[in-house]
Amino acid sequence: MDNLKGNRLTGKNVVVTGAGSRETGYGIGQAISILFASQGAKVLVVDSDKDRGDRTVSKILNNGDIASLCLADVSKSSECKKVIENIITNYGSLDVLINNVGVGSSGSVVDIDENKYERVMDTNLKSMVYMSKFAIPSMIKNGGGSILNMSSFVAIRSGGFGPAIPYALSKAGVMALTQQMCHDHGPDGIRVNCIAPGHVYTSMVADRVDSQMRDLRRKAAPLQIEGTAWDVAWAALFLSSDEARWISGVTLPVDAGLLTASPISMLNRLTN
Repeated sequence: MDNLKGNRLTGKNVVVTGAGSRETGYGIGQAISILFASQGAKVLVVDSDKDRGDRTVSKILNNGDIASLCLADVSKSSECKKVIENIITNYGSLDVLINNVGVGSSGSVVDIDENKYERVMDTNLKSMVYMSKFAIPSMIKNGGGSILNMSSFVAIRSGGFGPAIPYALSKAGVMALTQQMCHDHGPDGIRVNCIAPGHVYTSMVADRVDSQMRDLRRKAAPLQIEGTAWDVAWAALFLSSDEARWISGVTLPVDAGLLTASPISMLNRLTN
């Protein structure tokens, strides 16, 4: 968390969904929220869990920056509308929307659970549709804005902990959503981009990854450096800032080069 302070988002009002975090480590939404606030933004932290959301807000306030919590289940359209109303009421406008919230689920197409499938699609994809639905009119009134959707490398290539059809489908849908929204709302001055993280070590996976698996995940990418939530947050900062004013419709892998590698090409590095 060193050297986070700056002014790259001064005057910007930001919504980050899924911005809470577990007690240990940092989640991607939490890191984005802390970094953006440190860069001058006012951040509305959105989470369905009060303790996790409060944890992020407290870190921001303790840094001397500005944030508040909105409790919401963004898998429901009415809750998405509530979030946008909240930031307009409290901060006056909306400049940046970070559609970060996500949940995982395992299963191939033959053993998929219908309820879990619907929960993943509602949380990971439908939430982004409806958050954007209510955010875009406010951004248009404000002269434009930036929307960043969080996808995953598994939308392009399998390689998680096992079969994960619901998660992979939802994250592939996020990429398609990004492309369509970029096309539809570019004339409104709204940029829409996407990040596809690789094997990032965050609080979300910490309880599922032992030291051996953690090392394999690190070795699987050409850089062989373990990624953290902060690596994703810095990429998100660039895409959300005015520095990226001419960038829209991009899916940016943040993965240490993982998507360039095949299992055979990495075999010697994985086994040594």
